Amino acid sequence: MKKLLFLSMVLLLGVSTLFAGCGSQKATQQEKVLKVATCADFAPFEFQGKDGKFEGFDMDIIRAIGEKMGDEVKISNVGFDGLIPALQAGNVDAVISGLSINEEREKKVAFTNPYYQSGLTIVVKKDNDSIKSFSNLAGKSIAVQIGTTGATEAKKIPGAKVKELNSSADTFIELNAGNVEAVINDKPVNAYYLVKSGDKNVKIVGKPLTSEEYAIAVKKGNKKLLEELNKGLAEIKADGTYAKIYEKWFGTKPSVED
Repeated sequence: MKKLLFLSMVLLLGVSTLFAGCGSQKATQQEKVLKVATCADFAPFEFQGKDGKFEGFDMDIIRAIGEKMGDEVKISNVGFDGLIPALQAGNVDAVISGLSINEEREKKVAFTNPYYQSGLTIVVKKDNDSIKSFSNLAGKSIAVQIGTTGATEAKKIPGAKVKELNSSADTFIELNAGNVEAVINDKPVNAYYLVKSGDKNVKIVGKPLTSEEYAIAVKKGNKKLLEELNKGLAEIKADGTYAKIYEKWFGTKPSVED
């Protein structure tokens, strides 16, 4: 009887351990979700397609990295000025949204290695010959997207009347309506607008004001995730995935810097 009792206890212990193991495995699988925030009004980097799916260069990049990490990527749409607060509050794991690396942001978040080289350019009406470069913007009315480096730089221009709007699309609406004289956005955003909209009433003028690097942001101190994201980024660059995504959205192969 003692032997039977002992064997029964061993079997019960084994079964409970087995189920506990299965539960742990299930929990681990559930944890393999990468919660990402973006501001989906920054084409061609992030926007919502007709079916509501998040599309764009950044979206393809983060999904490709997530695949390398073995993570399911879940994307949420957050206002641009709410991205970093959402990260700091722990509501999301990472932010990818055409986010430029700068000193102010580096005080609040940690950045991965850069994945894109950008810069700021100007868009004006086709018949505007008075604005040819950033040096001509003093005292002018300028539309920018709130919370962006374009907004920061515009505010440095002497006498400029800066109008901050919720999206890059709104800046072009303001320009076409004649409410502002110029728009400052990131170079690819302005170029993409001209190509996709077919707007013949506006033009890009001058050389890029800045050289900016886009990177993925994570909460300060999250070294593990930072390393995983950098590893995934390096892998998609090495196997040609990055180049395919770049050419899909920009029509050319990436430069050495990208």
